[in-house]
Amino acid sequence: MPSLIAKSACDGLLPLSEGGVTLSEAAPARVTSVAPFAGQEKATDAALKTMGLGWPKPGQSFTKDEAQILWTGRGQAFLISASPAELDGVAALSDQSDGWARIRLEGAGAEAVLARLVPLDLRTAAFPTGSVARTGLNHMMMVLHRAGAETFDIMVFRSMTASAVHELHHAMKALAARAAAL
Repeated sequence: MPSLIAKSACDGLLPLSEGGVTLSEAAPARVTSVAPFAGQEKATDAALKTMGLGWPKPGQSFTKDEAQILWTGRGQAFLISASPAELDGVAALSDQSDGWARIRLEGAGAEAVLARLVPLDLRTAAFPTGSVARTGLNHMMMVLHRAGAETFDIMVFRSMTASAVHELHHAMKALAARAAAL
């Protein structure tokens, strides 16, 4: 029987750096989809508060230490780097860890890179730290989280990892070439 070797979604693809912008794989983490059962929204929020988090409003997130909860759609959020045990019985829970690639884009030109691929205004005033959007990355869907002033966490379906890395790296190279020509 063949022996399988576990590999991350970004294995052999990252890290990459161009023009002061770095694209790297986020640290491996548990990702759990959380959807409160009907009438259990307050109980879900209370359970998350015991973890130092809370139920995120649309486009928002909560972070405490390594744990995060990101809004991902109406009545849905992703709990990252935390056990969902407190939510048992009040929310539908689904382990999504192996289904998503988590990529980090950081550096002074991160906004400019994403501006070429994302149909949103990502300037800090419009998309401040902690903001989350479920949007497109060129031709694929993603969850975008602004983790810091010059840092974005990107989640794409695992099957789209190579395409996402290619698109982001292409934009990084184009901006670096433009800067070098000026």
